Amino acid sequence: MMVGMSHENRLTHRTSAQEGDRERPRSAAAGALASPWTLRLVVAGLVLIALNLRPAVSGLGPMLAEVRDGLGMSGTVAGLLTSMPALCFAVFGGVAPRLARRYGPTAVVLAGMAAVTAGLALRPLAGGTGVFLLTSALALAGIAVSNVLMPVIVKRWFPDRVGSMTGLYSMSLALGTSAAAALTVPAASALGGSWRAGLGLWAVLGALALLPWTAVLLRSRRPAPGPAVVPPAGASEGATPQDTPAGPPPRITRSATAWALGAFFGFQATAAYVTLGWLPQIFRDAGLPAGTAGLLLAVTMGLGIPLSFVLPRVAARLSHQGPLVVVLGLCGLGGYAGLWLAPAAGAWAWVLLLGVSNCAFPLVLTMIGMRARTSAGVAGLSAFVQSTGYLISIPGPLLVGALHDSTGGWQAPLLLMASLMTVQILVGVVAGRDRCIEDGD
Repeated sequence: MMVGMSHENRLTHRTSAQEGDRERPRSAAAGALASPWTLRLVVAGLVLIALNLRPAVSGLGPMLAEVRDGLGMSGTVAGLLTSMPALCFAVFGGVAPRLARRYGPTAVVLAGMAAVTAGLALRPLAGGTGVFLLTSALALAGIAVSNVLMPVIVKRWFPDRVGSMTGLYSMSLALGTSAAAALTVPAASALGGSWRAGLGLWAVLGALALLPWTAVLLRSRRPAPGPAVVPPAGASEGATPQDTPAGPPPRITRSATAWALGAFFGFQATAAYVTLGWLPQIFRDAGLPAGTAGLLLAVTMGLGIPLSFVLPRVAARLSHQGPLVVVLGLCGLGGYAGLWLAPAAGAWAWVLLLGVSNCAFPLVLTMIGMRARTSAGVAGLSAFVQSTGYLISIPGPLLVGALHDSTGGWQAPLLLMASLMTVQILVGVVAGRDRCIEDGD
C-alpha cells in the first residue's frame, strides 16, 4: 500500500517544520496560504530568474574576442574574466542565507535580479577593462545569491512539489544558457555589429524578472486574513509554531552529507566548465570546422533543456539518488572515452553522452532541497554546497589547458577528466543517501 507513495510526498510529510521569515503570513506556511495568483507569480518568477542565471556568462564567450579588441584587454585579464563566475558564485553565494534571514528570501532574490539587470546594462557602457570587470562582478553577485536561494524558494512555496518545480527552473536555466550562447552574436549583428549591443540586450530579460518578484513581495507582505497567531517565545519574527525548528540549527560543516554534496557539486561543475570551454577546441583539433564544433556544443547544452525538467521529478521519487548519479557518471566516462578514441568519427554520440552527464547539475539542486528539513537548513546547505563546489571547480579548466599546452594533445586532459568523473560518482552516491543534515550524520 505504501509502495505507490512517492518519496517526494513522504519527504513533504516529514518536513513540516520550516523556519519563517518576514514576508510569510503568521498563520501558516507561505505555500499553504498563498492565493492561486500569488503562486502563478512565483512560478513565472522562478522561470524568469532561471533564464537570467547564465546569459551573463554564456553570452560573453562568443563575443570575447570582440570585447578584448574593443577594450584592449590582455590575455591575462581575459583569463581572469573566464574564471570570475566560479569565484563570484563561491564568494557571494555564501552571504545569501544571512541576507535571507534578515530580509526574507523573496526580497533578496529581487535585489539579486536588480543587481543582474544593472550589471548587464552597465557592462556594455564600460570604457575600460576595470569598469567591465566591476560591472561583470555586480551581475555575477546577483546571480550568486539567486543561485543559492532558488532551492529555498521552491521549498518554501512548493514543499510538496520540490522535484517538479526544481525541474522547471533547471530546464529554464538550461534554456537561458543555450539561448545566450546561440543568439548573442546574431543579435549583435542585427543591432549594427556592436558587441556592446549584443551583451546589453540581455539586461531586458533581467528587467522582466523584476516584475513578478516585486508583485510577490508586495502581496506576501499583506496581513493574512483571520486571527493572528502569537509565535512561541524564541521564535523568529514571522515564524509560526509549526515553522519553529525543534532544536538548534544544524552544523553543516559537521555533516558528511553536506561535504559529499559540496564535492559532488564541485566535480560536476568542473565537468560542465571544461565542456563549455574546451569541447569545441577538441573537435576543431580533430579536424572538424569551427561551425560544426559550435553546433556540437549547442547540442550538448541543449540536451539539458528536456532532461533538466524530467530528471528532478524522477530523483524526488527515489529514496536514494545514487543510481542516477552512477548512470550520469557512466555517460560522462563514455563521452571522454569516445573523445580519446575517435573524436571526429563519433562526435554526435559523444556530445549526446556528455549532454546527459552534464544533467548532474539539476540532480544536485534537487538533492539540496531533499537533504534538509527546514527552509533555513536548505538555505544554509545550498550556500555551503555551492560555495564549496564552485571553489573546487576553479582549478579544473585551468589544469585542462595547462595539460594540453604541456603535452600538445588531449589524452592527458581527458584522463584527468575521467579520473574526476570517477570521484564524482563516488561522492555522489554518498550524497544521494536518504539522510538529512539535521540527522547529525
